[in-house]
Amino acid sequence: TGDTGQGARTWIKQILNEDMTFQHIKVIYPTAPARPYTPMKGAFSTVWFDRYKISNDCPEHIESIDAMCQGLTDLINDEIKNGIAKNRILIGGFSMGGGMAMHLAYRFHQDLAGVFALSSFLNKDSVVYEALKRNESVLPELFQCHGTADELVLYSWGEETNKMLKSLGVSTSLHSFPNLNHELSRTEIEKLKAWIVKKLPVEAAKTN
Repeated sequence: TGDTGQGARTWIKQILNEDMTFQHIKVIYPTAPARPYTPMKGAFSTVWFDRYKISNDCPEHIESIDAMCQGLTDLINDEIKNGIAKNRILIGGFSMGGGMAMHLAYRFHQDLAGVFALSSFLNKDSVVYEALKRNESVLPELFQCHGTADELVLYSWGEETNKMLKSLGVSTSLHSFPNLNHELSRTEIEKLKAWIVKKLPVEAAKTN
């Protein structure tokens, strides 16, 4: 919340002491548009969508979520136009960015390679769950990480999200980080990098 794509990139760089780069994978850090954000009393902030409150037991602000899904779909389509196969695209994010990625993939782009969500959650009655109840196809794998000491997005919310998605047919993993609050850690980013390379191996890139 309130950060930019460039800010996220710099943050990861500080944790790893280097940019998160891959020889065969392009990394894009989109920035959310600035909009009034209800949990900050309507102050403008760069957020992916609005929330009525930071809680997992209130309705989703579906209008702002769907508008953003459309904008991000354009981004995905641009990559496909540039010759990237859709099953070679992963999406994800930290906190609200991870929630956004879950909406985008599991409701609109079920043929992506995978989704990662770091310190993220979906609301109890999320439309994502509703969409998956009707689903028959193979879904993108979910890689989730969450600090057990998170005071903003509770670990139990992330855990519940993981269990719900798993029960609806998503192949999921949840990595917990003791003593980690609402932040990223080096071990977590290293794990994420390893997962990304596993999902998008270099061999496949050569044969495409």
